[in-house]
Formats: sequence, structure tokens, C-alpha cells
Amino acid sequence: MAERKICFGILGAGLIAPFHAKGILAANGILAGFADRLEDRAAKLAAEFNCKSWGSLEAMLEDPQIDVVNITTPNHVHAPVAIAAAKAGKHVLCEKPPAMKLADVDAMMAAANETGVKLAIVLNCRTKAPIVAMRKALDEGRFGKIYQVDAIMKWWRTTEYYLGDAWRQRKDSGAGATIQQGFHYIDLMQYLGGRIVSVDSRMGNLAHQQVAIDDTVRSFVEFENGAVGSFIGSTALWPGQDIRIEISGENGTAVMIGERMAVWKFRDERPEDEAIRQLGIDSGPTGATGQADFGFVSHQMIIEDFTRAILAGGDPVAPAPSARHTLEVCLAMYKSAKEGGPIKLPLMDDSGIF
Repeated sequence: MAERKICFGILGAGLIAPFHAKGILAANGILAGFADRLEDRAAKLAAEFNCKSWGSLEAMLEDPQIDVVNITTPNHVHAPVAIAAAKAGKHVLCEKPPAMKLADVDAMMAAANETGVKLAIVLNCRTKAPIVAMRKALDEGRFGKIYQVDAIMKWWRTTEYYLGDAWRQRKDSGAGATIQQGFHYIDLMQYLGGRIVSVDSRMGNLAHQQVAIDDTVRSFVEFENGAVGSFIGSTALWPGQDIRIEISGENGTAVMIGERMAVWKFRDERPEDEAIRQLGIDSGPTGATGQADFGFVSHQMIIEDFTRAILAGGDPVAPAPSARHTLEVCLAMYKSAKEGGPIKLPLMDDSGIF
């Protein structure tokens, strides 16, 4: 008997929605349609993907065929729509960041727990082949004691990118190099290095003075396990370079550039290591130079993983509690930059940060 297909509805018909749609279809899922308060935007994508469109989340939730709601709305409205979808008995796959306040993420998780649905965040960089290899080596203890984890994101975005949508011009709506573009790579730091316990950050606006956001951030990070690290993020550095993720321990070092494994060195060389060094060698654009300069394969992989979690049980690769910690780190970075000094985690008060 064939395994049943999972049916998805996409809320939000903006920039990222087509990546979800292509990922759903490539993952052998059913795409029911798009919902957006600007119904003409939803209708345009529905025509492109030969599916339905709705003018509201409420209308989409009435469709009994839909198993999962993919949330691709502006960042600051993730929480209320995720809660509504969960309360309607739909699984929720939400774009990052999960919300803009920790209490909102807690409310999202509570709603999912109440109705027994899955809640995951689209942290699709966790599915990239070099990151999967790094995480496996960490689980096997190949790095030994972790000394340092760094992420470097020297990207470029035009001013028009920020002016294109009102929410992209406000930090409290989830705009800015730290929480919008940088969220993925700050997440990889804690996904690989473990829980972060302290940040010391400085932020600025180098190239986009027309909008009140951070387009540059430098942050020193301390991990619970004693490791240290740094996050350097910017959308002001033309023409943009590929992301760089580095992890170093007493027995090994690994570096991903873009989606390619650039360094893979261990004291205990293994037969599979040469193949691991070739991971991502044929990867395409990675988002460094433009807002849509990347493929949909990592979205496909996160959707396939979420489908597995629904059908077979267990946690998805990016469950909400883990993403909550990444949000906590980002908010602590903003708080540190505002106050001009280090911030210890857990973050007990995230009010007044913006």
C-alpha cells in the first residue's frame, strides 16, 4: 500500500512562497494552494502552480484536505497565524524567525502541544550536506573538545530590497542583517557548537541609511561547553560573498563556504573523508548577492523531513524549541548592541529591545 501524501497550504504569497511550492512538489507532496490578504498575489501564484487561492488564512483552514500550513508571511505576524493554524488541527512549518518575542514562540509551542500537531521552523541550512556531515562527526566525537565556532556572512542587498515591503524597514518587524539574513547562520552556530550562554555585539548601518535597520553586526559568542566563537554579518558588502561556517576542535577542523565543504581535516583520517571533501562542489547560488539567488532544494529537504516526522513520528530536524534558542541569541545580540556590553543567557526580559 502506497504511503499517503501530505497536503500543504502556503500562507503568504511573497518572495519566499515559490521556493516552498517548488519544494513541496519536488518532495512528492500535494500543494493545495496559497492564501494571502492581498488576494491578487495569491491568485497569481495559484495560476502559476495550478492550485487554489484564498484571501485569508481562515478561508484556507476550512479546506479539510490540508494537513500542513507553511507560513511565509512577514516575520512579525508568524505567531498569531501559527497559533490559529495549530488550533485548527493543522501541522505548522513556519519560516524563520519563529516570532519576534520569546513569549510568542512559547504560545506557538503551547498551541501545537494542545492539539498534538507538529511545529517546525524552516531552518533549511541544517539540511545542507556539509552541515549534516559536521553534525554527524560531532555526534561521533571526532572533533574532540570544541574550541571555536564561527559564522561569517558578508552579503549585499540593495536599498530597493528594503524599500520593497514596509516590514523590511523595521527591526521590530524582523528586518535587518542579524535576525532576517543572519538567523540561519547564528542558528548553525548553536546547532553545531551547543547552547550559547553569552553574546557581546555591536551593530551599525553602513550602506542603507534610508531604512532604520542593522545592515552590519559583529558579535563575540561564548558557549556552554566552554567554546568561543564570532558572528560577522552584513548586507552592506558589495558584491556579496558566500557564507563561511567554521568549527574547530582539539582533533579536527571543518569549514563550509557557500554550500561547499572547503576544509575537512581530522587527526583520525577515515576512508569516507575524501568523499566528504567533495560535498557541495557543484552547488549553485547561495543568496550572497541577491534576495532570490538560491535554489529550492534545501526547502525540499526540510519539507521531506517534516513529512517524515508527520508520517513516522519523532522530531523534525528543526523543532520549535531549538529555534527558540536561536531567537533568544538574536534578541540578546540586539540588546547587547543597544546597551553596549555583554548579555548573559538565558534572556529573562526581551521587552524594549527594539
